[in-house]
Amino acid sequence: MQATTLENLLRSAEILTSAEISDALDYFRLPGGAVGIAPVAGPQRLFGRAFTVRFAPLDISRPGTVGDYLDDIPAGAVVVLDNGGRLDCTVWGGIMSQLAAQRGISGTVVHGVCRDTVEAEQAGYPLFARGCFMRTGKDRVQADTVGEPVSLGDVRVCAGDLVVGDRDGVVIVPSARIGDVLLRALEMREVEERILRAALDGMPLAQARQEFGYHSLQRTPAGSFAEAR
Repeated sequence: MQATTLENLLRSAEILTSAEISDALDYFRLPGGAVGIAPVAGPQRLFGRAFTVRFAPLDISRPGTVGDYLDDIPAGAVVVLDNGGRLDCTVWGGIMSQLAAQRGISGTVVHGVCRDTVEAEQAGYPLFARGCFMRTGKDRVQADTVGEPVSLGDVRVCAGDLVVGDRDGVVIVPSARIGDVLLRALEMREVEERILRAALDGMPLAQARQEFGYHSLQRTPAGSFAEAR
């Protein structure tokens, strides 16, 4: 898919929910749902390409920092931080939220915990994590890699993957399949809207679902590209 076409598709797909994208991922038999990660502060909506950072326990022989990578994040990106799911120390706080909001970064997802959620709320900055905890990560962990694959639990995230989050959670679309998944999600959304309109107009729900093929929306057709990926 050409870059301009993909960018147009991304703009059209900003209406999609995490659930709708999850259904499309199921159609292609792709993983994507980040279990246990939910909105904790700011607007409950994320949509953007991943900027990845992985943390590791502090190396006392050459200690690093927890947040200087912020200067390298492009506007519109979603920061994906892998702190190994740790719940005892944070890797994102108030200074980061305020600067990221000012720079047009789309939000942050943490495989772990964050803090200073009031400041994220005040800045209108979307923050998703496994929870909140006040203890700093300074002198406990450090940024180990930037731009390399990371984990959100059992979901792998690479730089450039699409990250979508809302009240239902966070879902990841691999960069190589963004076009396929978003097109399918938009098609499925239209079918479900037809079912709803028909039911609101008086058609029995079971009939509307059968007429528009609701029960097969996520099923991969035998022999299709989706099955043979």
